[in-house]
Amino acid sequence: MIESRHTEKRSMMWIGGFKLLQALLLTLIATGVLAFIHRDVEAIVEHWVKILHLHPENIHIAAFLKKLGLVHDRQIEQLSGIAFAYAGLLVVEGVGVMKMKQWAKYLAAIDTAAFIPIELYEVTVNFGFGKLIALVVNVVIVWFLIRALMRDRALKRHPVSSLAA
Repeated sequence: MIESRHTEKRSMMWIGGFKLLQALLLTLIATGVLAFIHRDVEAIVEHWVKILHLHPENIHIAAFLKKLGLVHDRQIEQLSGIAFAYAGLLVVEGVGVMKMKQWAKYLAAIDTAAFIPIELYEVTVNFGFGKLIALVVNVVIVWFLIRALMRDRALKRHPVSSLAA
């Protein structure tokens, strides 16, 4: 039982670290998005398209650039604010899971599981290895969290028999 508890702690440290890494990346993205305020987003992205030697005349790229022209500063601020708020949630999850807090395991399991249907849809409709990896990682995280929650619940119900096992 002690060895499995050590393995669970190590798993929770990895999951918490992964959540903190997600928070860091999302914070960087949110900060980068703020750089587009009071700027011509369409012109900036069109410049990147040319640097990357993509064809701005491509119907998908042209449609994307046209939509970017409709983006206003208020929408950029809202998108950045949502990203910062979700990054904050990920920090809370990550630290809580690393500290083996029960509420954090529930929060992380629910939050992570909420994205699985979207990722499953994306993998089946527009397959990509990155999408498949994200799906598998999130399924594994939810599985570990649920297993830890079930073990914690069993320990609360039968503390003596669980320790003897």
